[in-house]
Amino acid sequence: MAVLYAFAGLPGVGKTTLAIALAKRTGATYLRVDAVEQGLRDTCRLHIHAEGYELAAYMATDCLKQGLSVICDSCNTVAAFRVGWQQAADAAGAACINIEVICSDAEEHRRRVDARTSSLPGLIVPTWSAVQAREYEPWSVPVIRIDTAGRPAQACSEELFANLGV
Repeated sequence: MAVLYAFAGLPGVGKTTLAIALAKRTGATYLRVDAVEQGLRDTCRLHIHAEGYELAAYMATDCLKQGLSVICDSCNTVAAFRVGWQQAADAAGAACINIEVICSDAEEHRRRVDARTSSLPGLIVPTWSAVQAREYEPWSVPVIRIDTAGRPAQACSEELFANLGV
């Protein structure tokens, strides 16, 4: 059965690092909402709100219907977006696993955010104040939570793989 791995967490916590590690480990299709949104900005000159999530969910559903597992890398901080991932999985008869990545050490998190650069041309990374101001709704469904504070990426990846059984 295909699986949709829906990553969530604030910018700078290590989501992309873990999502890419999982993609390499499983061979799942990797979808990064930042890339979808930047592509829409660059090619369509759009001011983006939910369109990136919606388009990524369409893409995820199509892949899942083909029997391909999908990793969705996004902040996913609002319950409505989380429901969208579940709906994408349901539409394809696939499982949806929610993975929340956090950095419980605020100073470390801030250092990471302040040091970030973008691997996507044109993407402007958020400032620490923008990260702090971001809406983050509580979870109402089961979630695998990985805390990256004070830990190397490899240890966090291994914890994730163990939790997923991959």
